[in-house]
Amino acid sequence: MAKAADQYGEFWQYIPQEQKDLILEGQYLMNDIIKEHAYRFKDYSFLIFPFAKAYEGFLKRLFKDIGFISHLDYISDHLRLGKLMSPNLMGQLGDRSLYKKISAAAGDELAGKIWDMWKVGRNQIFHYFPHNLKAVSFEEAEGIVNKFIEVMEETYQKLKK
Repeated sequence: MAKAADQYGEFWQYIPQEQKDLILEGQYLMNDIIKEHAYRFKDYSFLIFPFAKAYEGFLKRLFKDIGFISHLDYISDHLRLGKLMSPNLMGQLGDRSLYKKISAAAGDELAGKIWDMWKVGRNQIFHYFPHNLKAVSFEEAEGIVNKFIEVMEETYQKLKK
C-alpha cells in the first residue's frame, strides 16, 4: 500500500503543493477507490500516472535548484528530461548530461536508480507499442508507486542536502 503523506521524508516539505496533490490524489485512487477491487481492470497503469508526473516535476525542480539545469530549461516546454538523463547519451550530450552530473555529485548507483525509475515508471508505462502491450497489475502498480517515492526521498537526501 502506498505510504500516507505523514510518512514521507524531508522531500515532502520540499515539493510544491501541485506535486503533493498529484501524489495525494494518486494515493486516494489506490487506497480508497481501487484497493477494494470492485472491478478488475486489465491494466492499472493509470494509477501510476499522477506519481510519474510528480516525479518529473520533482526532478526538474531539484535539478534547477542544484544548478544542473537553468531556470530557462526548467520553464521550457521543450526540455527533454529523459533524453538528458539517459546514460546512453552521456557522450553525445557532454556537459549537458544529467546522468553524468548526478553520477559526479552522488554516484553511479543513484544516477542508475533515477534513470531506471524514469524508464520503468514513465517510459514503459506511457508509451504504447503494438508488439508489447504491457499491462500492469494492481500489485505491480503499487510497487512502482512506492519505488517512485523511495527514489524521490533518496534523491533529495543525496543531491539537495
